Amino acid sequence: MKIKDYAGTIKKLKTAILESRYKAATLANKELLLLYYTVGNLISEKTKQEKWGAKVIEQLSEDLQKELPGLRGFSSTNLKNMRAFFDYWSAYFVIGQLATDQLQKSKSKKALLENNDSIGQLATDQLAKNIDVDFLKCFYSVGFTHHCLIISHAKTLEEACFYIQKISTEFWSVTSLKHHLTNRLYKKKGKLPNNFSTTIANNDLRAKALQSFKDEYLLDFINIEDPDEADEKVIESEIVRNIKKFIHSIGTDFAFIANQYRITVEEEEYFIDLLFFNRKLQCLIAFELKKGKFKPEYVGKLNFYLSALDEMVKQPHEQPSIGIILCKEKNNKTVEFSFRDMTKPMGVAIYKTTSHLPRKYKNLLPDTETLKKLMD
Repeated sequence: MKIKDYAGTIKKLKTAILESRYKAATLANKELLLLYYTVGNLISEKTKQEKWGAKVIEQLSEDLQKELPGLRGFSSTNLKNMRAFFDYWSAYFVIGQLATDQLQKSKSKKALLENNDSIGQLATDQLAKNIDVDFLKCFYSVGFTHHCLIISHAKTLEEACFYIQKISTEFWSVTSLKHHLTNRLYKKKGKLPNNFSTTIANNDLRAKALQSFKDEYLLDFINIEDPDEADEKVIESEIVRNIKKFIHSIGTDFAFIANQYRITVEEEEYFIDLLFFNRKLQCLIAFELKKGKFKPEYVGKLNFYLSALDEMVKQPHEQPSIGIILCKEKNNKTVEFSFRDMTKPMGVAIYKTTSHLPRKYKNLLPDTETLKKLMD
């Protein structure tokens, strides 16, 4: 039996179900955050007024478990996290039970901020420029564990807001957030030495490109005894073996195409170390790996690769290719001079690993076995 447009009906039903589940999960998360904020408020006040210490909070957790058997999420550690959550955000705005109709009617920042019954009691004019309806949606969609990590690492309000928006729009897991916090993503975004201002004419695309790359990448997954001595092939092999972790390092919009990507020019073969496609930028991204310090001659070779990619590989609807030289060290002035007369968009970043101590520190600490004996 054939039913007209049955596949289309299934697709619509699937979309409706998924959207409903997402809204339900978002609302549930919002209610949890409001509850944790309220609990944190109470504990914060008791800590200040009645000098509650760690033992009182532990007792409180135990008594809650007795009153509500099977209760989860209210360990003494989590109660302290709720207090920290309240203490951090109460300095900027009051989180209250927002009326849904009010939120929907508040089309502008001004309308929301003038409403004292919702999130409106702001501490500074600077925050008033940052907090709006869209940000609140992001805020309430972020899980409590994510929030705890953010407030324990963020040095400024702007940094906290940056990570909240990233988690909400790019759906970072807790593991991803930890990685980006360790890698200091907020500090490094947009700092890449590059020639985008002279090679990317579109202002919007240039801005996106600047935000898509960092000047330093933490490749702590590279498991090599001495990364300083390893050649590019070994480092490349480790990156490919841990490609998911590498993509976490460079950004979620990157799709891996190949390593040692072959291009043929006049019957001569050339190989690009790592080739990706960036969905946000809609262009090919070529990474060239160098184990040592940046050298000006690297730029000419990469410019050649990008020209070949644009002519032979790039699709008509895609943007011009971008190249990134990834090395151990760089001098920004040398990079600047190297880019002066180049026509293709490029940048130079450095990578670091945490699998070893710098050589000058190696003899200052005892080895693992000696440390074990000392601890015993």
